[in-house]
Amino acid sequence: MEYRFADRMYHAPESFIEELFRVSGVPGVISFAGGLPDPSLIDVEGIRNAASEVMEEEGACALQYSTTDGYLPLREFIAARYRKRLGIPAEASEIQIVNGSQQCLDLMAKIFLNPGDAVGVEGPGYLGAIEAFSLYEPAIHAVPLEEDGPDLDAFEALVREHAPKYFYGIPNSQNPSGLTYSQEKRKAIADILEGTGTVFYEDDAFGELFFDNRPRLPVKRYLPDGAVLSGSFSKTVSPGMRIGWILAPAPILKQFNVAKQAADLHSNVLCQMILHRYLTETDLDAHVGRISAVYGRRCRLMCDLLDDGFPAGVTHTTPQGGMFLLVSLPDGVSAMDVFHEGVRKGVAVLPGVPFYANGGGEHTIRLNFSCADEEKITEGMARLKGVIASCM
Repeated sequence: MEYRFADRMYHAPESFIEELFRVSGVPGVISFAGGLPDPSLIDVEGIRNAASEVMEEEGACALQYSTTDGYLPLREFIAARYRKRLGIPAEASEIQIVNGSQQCLDLMAKIFLNPGDAVGVEGPGYLGAIEAFSLYEPAIHAVPLEEDGPDLDAFEALVREHAPKYFYGIPNSQNPSGLTYSQEKRKAIADILEGTGTVFYEDDAFGELFFDNRPRLPVKRYLPDGAVLSGSFSKTVSPGMRIGWILAPAPILKQFNVAKQAADLHSNVLCQMILHRYLTETDLDAHVGRISAVYGRRCRLMCDLLDDGFPAGVTHTTPQGGMFLLVSLPDGVSAMDVFHEGVRKGVAVLPGVPFYANGGGEHTIRLNFSCADEEKITEGMARLKGVIASCM
């Protein structure tokens, strides 16, 4: 039978994720390719206790249908944390719970993008966003990233010449580069966008994971009516719960709610209630501080190893937080060759190509430092050093 799929399915880039899961599961392979938090840092006992309490005290409610916007006490917790940490005057009514912040990518594209509409991304940009947006057939324009954020001249030219519906960025510990926008660039981006009609879509998946535990003010602080801010508990509490959120102006949230209701009625209310109970009984700052300290040590180790004995021409970013760094390979060395040879030699990396919406990345690889302990990082980087040398 010939299946008549929608045209949009032929505009979506082929995902590299399935291949990554396959090779990462090969026995003996040390994987720096994925984006998983360290499972040993998940507070299983604390979540188990919270789940037991919710089922005992509120089981019938937790197992019933709920509202599309999400469990109110959880939204109140998120809003209060914004007010305390970032000085954003957020209210629960401005927040919608979603199935991980990945769902925000799909729903934002769904409510904003018609085929051919312009949308802006970072270059390199998050491959999950590029894949999600591509299904709606926009014209994707990438703005090069510098050490302290987007190239402002290119950013301003994009806004002036193409008037994108929104620009999607990860200002804190960006995926895949690990780079963080400077405060000056955040303010400049807000100034450029003020009054243009282009929304800044600010993905803050890693904002809690700065190694110095010092929060950075978001672009939304400078552009309250022109920015949306998404977040997630996947990196700080549990990815399996699939709980994220979006903070947005009322007109955007109204349309977002319509699209969300059509997609799934509401996110898992049982997990929302368990998470809220856990958060009220846990010192989240201390918990996040422990995670950040571990990731900071692993990141420094990986950077030190890259600086010590890797072939000439290998350079890398130096993250202030998050879970990733980006490596540039020597001239003539292909990221795909490093990927395939790495699997044969027992180390998996993610080639940079999927992160470049308009082409590029053939000589870059992304490394994840959150999900391998220091012993595995040391061994895996030794293998990677040999792989790169063999590809030269």
